Amino acid sequence: MQASEVPRAVAAAMSIASSLDLTVDDAIVLHDSNKLSLRLLPCDVLARLAPVAHQVAQFEIELAQQLAESGSPVAALDPRVEPRVYERDGYVVTLWTYYEPATPQEVLPADYANALKRLHAGMRKLDVPTPHFTDRVEQAQQLVASRDRTPALADPDRELLGNTLRSLRRAIGERRRAEQLLHGEPHPGNVLTTKNGLLFIDLETCCRGPVEFDLAHAPEEVSEHCPGVNQDLLRECRILVLAMITTWRWDRADQLPNGRQLGTEWLSQIRAALDRNGLDTHG
Repeated sequence: MQASEVPRAVAAAMSIASSLDLTVDDAIVLHDSNKLSLRLLPCDVLARLAPVAHQVAQFEIELAQQLAESGSPVAALDPRVEPRVYERDGYVVTLWTYYEPATPQEVLPADYANALKRLHAGMRKLDVPTPHFTDRVEQAQQLVASRDRTPALADPDRELLGNTLRSLRRAIGERRRAEQLLHGEPHPGNVLTTKNGLLFIDLETCCRGPVEFDLAHAPEEVSEHCPGVNQDLLRECRILVLAMITTWRWDRADQLPNGRQLGTEWLSQIRAALDRNGLDTHG
């Protein structure tokens, strides 16, 4: 979210919470990326905001409710208010339970793997319409192809990303592995360490695909605790995911701090991973 928009967004969240008879005197910004996350005090509510034009909040709420009912490790909506999407001043706001971070906050790979397996088990019980993971790959491909949207991306790097996204998308599809509902981005930034155990947040990225696509977002040590995973597919998914997040960093609208520096570092990592795995993306 643009820095100039934050005060107005914060005011919208505080106003909505107050109108719901929650006591709100202050708001602490916890995270600012595709959505703004706030801790509202003293009522201790986690508010998530996004511009009306860029959100799938209703889908996220419905999915979170269904997963919570099945005992899946996901963050819960705040029980004191109606579980719905609130709108004010051009923003949509959803209100969630705030979880105090547990101590220590270090996540053991085995615990991470167990939580992800439980999440996947809960997701297998649901029948909800979601995009396919290749739809997200296509979005990255379109971004790479647009010089207007990625003006700072050098031609050799543009070719590298385009070839990698295209070839790995095809190779993964040709493996024809079993697919299911996935989180979409279960990286450490979307995992809360709480006294109730690990909980996943940010369900708006859910998609369908092989479980290896989700596992590719987790630290490499996590896969050691996931028997039955196709290691060749996992390696391909890891490089594909790296190419996707690298592409986002070259979007002229990207607001991640140090995003361009990360994008440059990740381009080098992609080249090294392709060489290490003997993958030719030019075919």
